[in-house]
Amino acid sequence: MKRILERFIDYVQIDTQSQEDAGVVPSTKGQFDLANKLADELKQLGAEKVKVDEHACVTAKIPSNLQDGKKVPSIGFIAHLDTAPDCSGKNVKPQIVENYDGGQIVINKERNIILEPKMNPELLDYVGNTIVTSDGTTLLGADNKAGIAIIMDAVEVIKNNPEIKHGDICVAFTPDEEVQGGAELFDIEGFGADFAFTIDGDGLGEFNYETFNAADAHVECKGVCIHPGAAKDKMVNPIVLANEFLSALPRTEAPETTEGRDGFYYVYEISGDTDCAKIDLLLRDFDRDNLEKRMDFLRKTADEINARWGKDYVSVDIKVQYYNMTDFLKGKEHIIDTALEAYRECGLEPKITAVRGGTDGSTLSRRGLPTPNMFVGGHNYHSVSEFASVEAMEKSREVVIKIVELYAEKA
Repeated sequence: MKRILERFIDYVQIDTQSQEDAGVVPSTKGQFDLANKLADELKQLGAEKVKVDEHACVTAKIPSNLQDGKKVPSIGFIAHLDTAPDCSGKNVKPQIVENYDGGQIVINKERNIILEPKMNPELLDYVGNTIVTSDGTTLLGADNKAGIAIIMDAVEVIKNNPEIKHGDICVAFTPDEEVQGGAELFDIEGFGADFAFTIDGDGLGEFNYETFNAADAHVECKGVCIHPGAAKDKMVNPIVLANEFLSALPRTEAPETTEGRDGFYYVYEISGDTDCAKIDLLLRDFDRDNLEKRMDFLRKTADEINARWGKDYVSVDIKVQYYNMTDFLKGKEHIIDTALEAYRECGLEPKITAVRGGTDGSTLSRRGLPTPNMFVGGHNYHSVSEFASVEAMEKSREVVIKIVELYAEKA
């Protein structure tokens, strides 16, 4: 079995599913378990300054092997420890399909979970590859343990092959990326990189330096509760108010009706009774001005409902989560240009796509550490039909190594 696959299977055995609204970082103990394991492995590989901080963030350094005091940038590579709250990450049982033939992959016959090119045309990019899935009862965890395996494998290759010339390499594994908890606490100065790459993307050859601008909105509808038999002209039903609010959202601007560079409103939780109803929704847009317009639309909708009912029953609280990383990469085009050169030297034509989501790099770029995103060779994240290609993981490792080589050559 290939070493990168062994690593990946080993890492997915550790349940690191993060938790919303835990109030602490990391939100789950399992992230510490994986962090400590990775720290031990990094020490065994000869990394220096290996540290696990109080938030389970792992950092380490591979010192430059260049002679004559050549100055090259310190380059960081980052992946996240946690898996998504959307789907269980406990007791992951990987299934391996060798030499994929381009047909169906039955993940779980009893649950009728089947991968096929009709629904997942990207499968055809991996004909002849080794494909890894879960058994259909959990997610797989390629997001982002494939990224962890890629970085760890790259470290081992670099340490075992001193002819690979490189400057300082900084490695980090961060907590709670899926719940936007870890990147704000990341010690950028202590990390020591001039710029970095998250290894947290999708399919073979993808490269991302643009993400959504993102906000989270909480809508609260309060009412007047009274016995329904005596409610005439007295009751104000907050569930009715919530329905009015939801009905005002444009149907064509939901996740299921948008693609490409479209933004959306995503209602992800509703709760309520005749005393109070609550709506939680995400706002996403690639254009920051348009995100502001979406926030204003929610506030205006609440104002209109309150005007109709004659009192401020509906309130909206909005928090910005992250901004489009491309705004913070301007003037630093050498990072993108060198990465794309590395892709091509590794035999890949880069697929530059805008991420319909965010990465730790979104926050880190805003905080001063430019951090675009590279592929891991995985798909269908956050679901029981998640899968990854081992050969794509190996190719990502090649690109990581080529990036550090190119900067050393240009010194």
